[in-house]
Amino acid sequence: MKLDGGLIARAARKGSVGPLAEVADSARKLEAAGYDGLWSAELDHDPFLPLALAAEHTSRVQIGTSIAVAFARNPMILANLGWDLQAYSDGRFILGLGSQIKPHITKRFSMPWSHPAARMKEMIDAVKAIWESWETGERLNFQGKFYQHTLMTPMFSPGANPSGPPPIHLAAVGDLMTEVAGESADGWISHAFSTPSYLREVSLPALEHGAAKAGRDPLDIEVSMPVFIVTGETEEEMASVAQAARQQLAFYGSTPAYRPVLDHHGWGDAQDELNRMSKQGQWVEMADVIDDTMLATFGVVAEPQHLASAVDSSYGGLIDRISFGPGLRPGEPWPEVREALRAIPGRFGA
Repeated sequence: MKLDGGLIARAARKGSVGPLAEVADSARKLEAAGYDGLWSAELDHDPFLPLALAAEHTSRVQIGTSIAVAFARNPMILANLGWDLQAYSDGRFILGLGSQIKPHITKRFSMPWSHPAARMKEMIDAVKAIWESWETGERLNFQGKFYQHTLMTPMFSPGANPSGPPPIHLAAVGDLMTEVAGESADGWISHAFSTPSYLREVSLPALEHGAAKAGRDPLDIEVSMPVFIVTGETEEEMASVAQAARQQLAFYGSTPAYRPVLDHHGWGDAQDELNRMSKQGQWVEMADVIDDTMLATFGVVAEPQHLASAVDSSYGGLIDRISFGPGLRPGEPWPEVREALRAIPGRFGA
């Protein structure tokens, strides 16, 4: 199983000069620690700029967006960003995309929203069509319902990428978007607000269904997931990480789009309560709704010496790449635990 890490700890950025000042040091340390991939997220800063620095200060590790908001951009912009980062990193870039939810797309980014699964599939297909035009020199003629790209003159084509086009990974929670990942993407990023049971019984079957529609082998689609890991060398450390996990789970659980995961476990009433509290601004108090059973179902709670076996029991054979939820500092868990995690079989059996 591949082990991934986040480039920047979000809490450390607040009030600082910005994330770019931290990227080079973070990237070097995570690569030296043996991580296989480094991810940037689109939260309060751009997700692409840090990856240029990460590429410059590393030589082996993969870099990628997990995630960039697809509908805040158009296929041509994504194609250019992906081409440049793939070339500069010598073929180590992964374009990780996500849809976000309607209020953010329409109210935060002032962009159109409609038929998100169908739009996402078309966006991925359009990006790949643009790359194909650049690779082959053939006329660009992508005409879809949402996106049309029919003009590409020599001045605006970068030509073939020395490293080839980068893979596209798609984040998804619902069945329809997960099927799109199976149909058109090279990888699927499971949302952190998921469980082994939901993966096994709902998400992976949807991924396989999408792959079948496109005549693809689902094992050709890399599956990654940020997992809520609750661990620490002392009770105080574990309690601190647990609280951070509860807080983030409560935030996710307040979103109606994520209700099916709670319903799957019979916790639909918790979504009603979390949504109500979020509208009243009770962001801190919401964490109390996530009880010990819910925390242990969504996350992996274990002392360091038992962490790898606990992750294996929950996610072995279900995912190919693992990264960590809030509360763990860059470089954690500890070296021997990292190697044990990397030895866990993924969906490919290794």
